[in-house]
Amino acid sequence: MPNSPIDALLAQTHPYDALPEADRQAVAQAATVSDYEAGALIYRLGTPVTALCLIETGRVDITDEHGEVLSMLGPGNSFGERGLMRDGIAPVNAVAVEAARVVAIPANTFQTLIADHPVARRFFDRSRPQTTRRQDITTMALADLMTPNPMTCPPATPLIDAARAMREKHVSCIIAAEDDVVRGILTTGDITSRAVAEGLSADTPVAQIMTADPITLPPTALVADVLHTMVERGITHMPVVKAGKLVGILTQTDLTRFQATSSAGLIQEIARAPDAAAIAKVTAKIPELLVQLVGAQNPHQVVTRLITDIGDAATRRLLTLAEAELGVPPVPYLWLACGSQGRQEQTGVSDQDNCLMLSDDFAPEHDAYFAALAKYVSDGLDVAGYFYCPGDMMATNPKWRQPLHVWREYFAGWIARPDPEAQMLASVMFDLRPIGGDARLFDGLQASTLEAAAKNSIFVAHMVSNSLKHQPPLGLFRGFATARSGEHKNTVDMKHAGVVPIVDLGRIYALTGKLTQANTRVRIVGGIEAGAVSGPGGRDLLDAYDLIAEMRLEHQAAQIKRGEAPSNFMPPASLSDFERSHLRDAFVVVKTMQSAAASGRGYLS
Repeated sequence: MPNSPIDALLAQTHPYDALPEADRQAVAQAATVSDYEAGALIYRLGTPVTALCLIETGRVDITDEHGEVLSMLGPGNSFGERGLMRDGIAPVNAVAVEAARVVAIPANTFQTLIADHPVARRFFDRSRPQTTRRQDITTMALADLMTPNPMTCPPATPLIDAARAMREKHVSCIIAAEDDVVRGILTTGDITSRAVAEGLSADTPVAQIMTADPITLPPTALVADVLHTMVERGITHMPVVKAGKLVGILTQTDLTRFQATSSAGLIQEIARAPDAAAIAKVTAKIPELLVQLVGAQNPHQVVTRLITDIGDAATRRLLTLAEAELGVPPVPYLWLACGSQGRQEQTGVSDQDNCLMLSDDFAPEHDAYFAALAKYVSDGLDVAGYFYCPGDMMATNPKWRQPLHVWREYFAGWIARPDPEAQMLASVMFDLRPIGGDARLFDGLQASTLEAAAKNSIFVAHMVSNSLKHQPPLGLFRGFATARSGEHKNTVDMKHAGVVPIVDLGRIYALTGKLTQANTRVRIVGGIEAGAVSGPGGRDLLDAYDLIAEMRLEHQAAQIKRGEAPSNFMPPASLSDFERSHLRDAFVVVKTMQSAAASGRGYLS
């Protein structure tokens, strides 16, 4: 049993929860606790790192030498291991963005920890590359940043018509083209300096004012090529041409907007937003952020984590605004997310799944307050693009807005009587993650529920069975089982047939391994370390998950760049033979792991 507050924290945090009790308590005894005010520099790049830091409360940002945010860390996250595992010098900065309490594990204790315990060594060694990967706009291809299908007009178009078209579309240039072949470019600057200043007639043809035969680049060129050309030639617009045909355009405005769009910047805007409409203006930039993150080849778990952080920030801001309008809550509460937000796996397509846990001091007369709070937040999230859950899994539903003792009864009932509805609800609720409010309401419930669920073999068996309802889309003769009719004909659902089967397996590993994490990739890694899944099988599943999840994000990014709304429905025909082959192999791995889970042979212990 934990014998100190630090030990209690370690007992709930991976990889310390996998240590023998005596070793974990020794780490706790050596550790110290420090409180940092918002804005405090915990350590600076190039200075000695003397301890591994574990965040108990608050938020810490890891930044590089340019001040760019590499990671935004919260409770349960660690930092400092890279410096300790290399030369003892900090390769990054660590800044307390909000008031933070940090547990410091001395360097010598940390070195002993990773030397004596493979589970800790693998965990911290694996985490090192994640904070070093940063996007560089100059090495991205034009295809990942250009605006496709730019506005065009024939060279003979009267100037007044071209100017009106530019005004209506709010663009700064129009391409003069014939059969998609670029003949020239007309910018707002050209209109000012070559037409208005010279007193030319409004009927003057575009061909007389435009810059003829402008410099163009192919979509495979790097953004660095555009920057170099713009600087050298003093131009601000670059048509993008493929096989002699116009396919896009990149402007200085695009470059500025791209550099200004970051998850940290969007969260900062949300934190100051006065209402849901202002938050919506910020979340409207998420598709652009997804495109830039995918284009910079960030791993899928980084992309979805950063996008989820924005959803978390929007939720917390709405909670703050709700309290400002409704007054002080009558009893403590905790707002939790489930579904993809709970797992920190949101993409460009997300609904809202949430609930409220209330203190057992709750009285019936308090429900009016919390019903209003739930409506304020859920309505605000819908305005911000997180549409209402089709299954009404939201805090606005009184069933999912209950005191803690009722939540205990819910979980106890689902575990004791695992009928189909109980399995479905348990699957959703095992992905709960605190977002705002008093997190202590969840701690005891999560630990006791995992303990009871893992001990009930019948419940586990039902959960395994329930996880097999989503099958990978494998067809005959190395093909894919695509939709045969309807709006999504000839496509594969990369959510329900792609990532969801893996999400379900990860949940089983978390259940049998008594893992508190909700993130799927972390659950698979933790399942391997806890013996809930075999090493070879788990590593194969990780590789399959990475490929499927990244293809899903690449598909969404491609849709956004084409001006389409992102979706999960991907036509296999859009892939190369090489990509189709590897995607099918990944689905085969998932199918194999589902079979192993069902039989219990080799993979589930």
